[in-house]
Amino acid sequence: MDVSQYLEIFLDETSEHLQNLNTQILALEQEPGNMDTINEIFRAAHSLKGMAGTMGYKRMQNLTHDMENVFSEVRNGNISVKAGMIDVLFQCLDALEEYTTNIRENADEGTNDNEPLIKQLNDILNGGEGEESGAAAPAEAAAPAAAAPTGSSGGRKWLDIKLGDSERSVLKGAIEEGKKVYGLTVKVQESCILKAARAFLVFKAIEEIGEIILSNPSAQDIEDEKFDLDFSLIVISDAELDQVIAAAKSVSEIEEVTGDAVDPDSSAAPKEEAEPAKTEEAKPAEAAKPEAKPAPAAPAAPAASGKKAEEKKPTAGKPVVNRTVRVDIEKLDTLMNLVSELIIAKNSLVSASAASGTSNTAVNEQIEYLESVTTSLHESVMKVRMVPIESTVSKFPRMVRDLQKKLGKKMELYMTGEETELDRTVVDEIGDPLMHLLRNSADHGLESAEVRRERGKPEVGSIFLDAYQDGNNVVIEVRDDGNGIDTKAVRDKAIERGIITPEQAENMSEKDSIDLLFHAGFSTAKVVSDVSGRGVGLDVVKSKIEALSGEVEVKSKLGEGSSWIIRLPLTLAIIQALMVDIGNEKYAISLGSIQTIEDIAPSDVKFVQAKEVIQLRDLVIPLIRLNEILDVESKKDPNDNLVVVVVKKGDKQAGLVVDELIGQQEIVIKSLGKYINKCKIISGATVLGDGEVALILDANTLI
Repeated sequence: MDVSQYLEIFLDETSEHLQNLNTQILALEQEPGNMDTINEIFRAAHSLKGMAGTMGYKRMQNLTHDMENVFSEVRNGNISVKAGMIDVLFQCLDALEEYTTNIRENADEGTNDNEPLIKQLNDILNGGEGEESGAAAPAEAAAPAAAAPTGSSGGRKWLDIKLGDSERSVLKGAIEEGKKVYGLTVKVQESCILKAARAFLVFKAIEEIGEIILSNPSAQDIEDEKFDLDFSLIVISDAELDQVIAAAKSVSEIEEVTGDAVDPDSSAAPKEEAEPAKTEEAKPAEAAKPEAKPAPAAPAAPAASGKKAEEKKPTAGKPVVNRTVRVDIEKLDTLMNLVSELIIAKNSLVSASAASGTSNTAVNEQIEYLESVTTSLHESVMKVRMVPIESTVSKFPRMVRDLQKKLGKKMELYMTGEETELDRTVVDEIGDPLMHLLRNSADHGLESAEVRRERGKPEVGSIFLDAYQDGNNVVIEVRDDGNGIDTKAVRDKAIERGIITPEQAENMSEKDSIDLLFHAGFSTAKVVSDVSGRGVGLDVVKSKIEALSGEVEVKSKLGEGSSWIIRLPLTLAIIQALMVDIGNEKYAISLGSIQTIEDIAPSDVKFVQAKEVIQLRDLVIPLIRLNEILDVESKKDPNDNLVVVVVKKGDKQAGLVVDELIGQQEIVIKSLGKYINKCKIISGATVLGDGEVALILDANTLI
């Protein structure tokens, strides 16, 4: 069987399962007795095992199989969760991550059998199992024999399905029409790798001779493989019970099928109103149907419904189907480029209409309509590309836990705003800078428990990661309640490294001293460790953030802590900009950075330390004459009033002096490529409606 076509799906779903396992095992460390967490870990390990087995990755399958065995015993109450077990499980996740990386790079898991880890897992099994078998059947925990009134291993679990009034009336109606109603419990073999696929085939086989009204667990949970070894169904059929059972048993890897007739009014189906949660989950089995792929070949649970459940009678509450699709980011990039070209074409049409001088009302109305549609289309494409930053930040609690052990410090990470959304390309790139800042806070920022005690602080240091939207930007703050930045030590180190002279150091402001930390290769660490201190980090952070058209700002108070503030644009493709004239050239300035536009008389321009400034409502704002910076001859008479565009970066402002304002325009940012990346004040270019190219000014760099 060629499974290469499923490699991308396998890698995506494996990454999701691994992240889920990291989160759940961290939660288990805090609450070792939480059965929901233990069940979730068991299910994720089981899914990983099945996927790896189907794809032929035996080493990965063996490791996840042993992890699954451990959690089977934990669920049965034969083994208790201890600190040592948590450490071993995290090592297993690192090993699985290594397998995944190898598969992503070479389509092969590598040759590492991880025997020491497998031995440790087996030691855990042997140390806590008593006389029980190490690989006890997972179903035993969920279905004790005592609960099976018929004596069979599956029992009559369909009795647990609660019928609401609507379902009861449907069943009564079917019986009045001469049909029969059955309850079935289907048990799959313990060795079955793709349980969800087998369940799907059972649903399909039964639906050929009947109609499935309810299932327990819900169809969605069965599709997501959120069940142990058995599931139950309520079925309406013209066929005899033996035929229905035979249809279910015709599917391979089905160990047992038990069933009986159901009387809607009898005690077998309790007459109480179904719990709200049950009614909400209950839905026709069609919702669990995958798209037309051969079920056994799929590496994970079958995909979303291909056939709408509404085609059958809506008898079992509101159907819920999986309404998401996986889309390659390159396809979204192509779509974004096409929208960009459409906006350029629309701008050209507007320019051509204006240039012709004709005032055709019908044409103008159509152009306005086109403008409205392209703006809506752009917003829709942007929403599709937006993803929560949770996918990036969810790995940090595990990282901080590891740093706590490695550095011998007590610390806790608090995160807010994980649901804040950013463009997918930005989210992919922001992980490394945030990781550097968190490691920096843990290593340099937080003091040891003894020092914190002496200073009257709690022994456990706090690191905060907060994300929130601020206008057209997303702000991510990393802060701690540690020592803060010792600017004198920073200056001393910079003098020692030859970055500044002692004279320069004397005149340096607090902010300029902090900015030295972003100098390439700079580090104040006394000992080089694998956490930090190699001089790689903050310069990388700054360059990465600026490459994303963002900025990073630092605030610090010695003895109290420091705060690193990253500000990123929501989108990197299409922005609203102010077009300006400087000499005979047109430039664009992002509206997001503009505060106000002022008309300033030449007599109002003052000098502070030989630099031009203006006073604006109690603020002294430095002037930047763009014609001098850009080496363009100004068309303005020196005696005319100045047109000043006031821009802001963090809490700093500056006034950009331009010749004329052209107006606001929606522009498409085009990269200038790596050949013209030395000029930092230009962040890109755009194609105007008349085909001319205008450069985009980066207000942050100008300030």
